[in-house]
Amino acid sequence: MSKQLKLTDILVTVVIAVVFSIIYRVWTDIYNLAKLPGIQLDQLMYGMWFMAATVAFLIIRKPGVAFLAEVAAASGELITGSPYGVELLTYGVLQGIGAELVFAAFLYQRYSAAAAGLAGVAAGAGALALDFFKGYLIELQTWNLILYIVMRFIGGYLFCGPLAYLLVKALEKTGVTQLVRPATAEDYQALDRKNVH
Repeated sequence: MSKQLKLTDILVTVVIAVVFSIIYRVWTDIYNLAKLPGIQLDQLMYGMWFMAATVAFLIIRKPGVAFLAEVAAASGELITGSPYGVELLTYGVLQGIGAELVFAAFLYQRYSAAAAGLAGVAAGAGALALDFFKGYLIELQTWNLILYIVMRFIGGYLFCGPLAYLLVKALEKTGVTQLVRPATAEDYQALDRKNVH
């Protein structure tokens, strides 16, 4: 399978991003309800905003897809009227870079829940970089800042790892992923081996 993005790959990535941008827009209201002072439950839920990157990569499995999906989803969320405004694009870029770096570290060869979860953590680190730059995190007490960061990373791991992985596995069962991942010679050989036994 070629590792270069084809037009089909880009279009499917954008469709995934559009779906997630709508989910993100709805998720904003749920996220805001979870903002209870001190316990950082909202940060646990923050991982949802990184899922476009991992779902797209787990489906398409090519370099650049995680970054493209995250930026496109942030753009779509902006267009749908997110209260967070244009800074969403900066978050999308930083989150996309974080996720993409993890998949690159695995040479784009790991499609596991663990690899996707690590990409979610790295996307969370990208978002945290902007949060620190904006300066409001310095107002938190040390224990609360640590809780904030830990909850963000746990949420990134859970949403982008196991949840994204299970979502893609469910899509694989429908056969829809074969549109971008056609059967290879190795797939046919594996089927032949199964049928012999």
